[in-house]
Amino acid sequence: MRRDTGLDFWGFRAAFAAVLWFAASPAIAADLSPSAGLKEEVPGPLSGWSMSFTPYGWLTFLDGSVTVKGRTADLNINPVTVLEHLERMPWFSYLEARNGPISFYNDVIYANLGGVASGVKSFDRIDATISGSAKLDATMAIVEFGGTYELARWASAGSLKDPNAPASFTAIDVLAGARYWYQSTSLNLAIAGSVPPDLTPTPGGAIARSGSVDWVDPLVGLRLRHEFEPGRELILRADIGGFGAGSEFSWNALAAYRIEIASKNGYTYSGIIGYRALQADYVQGEARTRYEWDVVQHGPIIGLSVGF
Repeated sequence: MRRDTGLDFWGFRAAFAAVLWFAASPAIAADLSPSAGLKEEVPGPLSGWSMSFTPYGWLTFLDGSVTVKGRTADLNINPVTVLEHLERMPWFSYLEARNGPISFYNDVIYANLGGVASGVKSFDRIDATISGSAKLDATMAIVEFGGTYELARWASAGSLKDPNAPASFTAIDVLAGARYWYQSTSLNLAIAGSVPPDLTPTPGGAIARSGSVDWVDPLVGLRLRHEFEPGRELILRADIGGFGAGSEFSWNALAAYRIEIASKNGYTYSGIIGYRALQADYVQGEARTRYEWDVVQHGPIIGLSVGF
């Protein structure tokens, strides 16, 4: 049974519209044919490889539904509950290498949740014995690889007209890649009466285990980078993926602000704060073998980036 989260279509549409609006408004405002006395347009991206590595934290809400062996549970879990039920230290990191207009990147997410019960309610179409409560155990890893290409870059109007203003520019990147998902999920269900043979009995209930589930989603998207001045940058990103090759549909949206805090011995240290949302609707199997992950993970991020 598929459950719409409410954020699926409208959340991605809003994120994509924001990228397009921010991309268009500086171009409209800027004088892209400077007359005499104005600074020339901002120079293009520098050649030669540069890299940045960003470990970050992501305080996630989980909204949607998960189905294991045909039994479905609604999820409405807040970041505090997620933190309280982490069984291992999570890992979030982003690595990007750039040379001129081209860059390659890698994003890694790993988390292990145990016995999350707050905001979880089960409903079942197979057994009439499910009492309406469940606990979720989930191990998940998401590994993304991709590349970007800078399609356009232009200076801001203020930067062009004022020779003393700090350099300011906006750039648009197109991106493509793939996102690998791994999950191992269990639902600890409260059951009144006999335990169905495909579930593992426990005191007062039973467990539905998915085993190892993995898939790969191709993705395409856009990224906007607006540098207010060297060391201060706004990043907006939106992508879509899946297309039935892995998940039925997946989307990802990010808004982040980076500010340089130190530079020493060839290394630049920057703080990053923002908000991210990631959704996937993946289905395999039918009836008692059905597994579905239809969840939006969203929440604030904070990180420290090291560039060299």
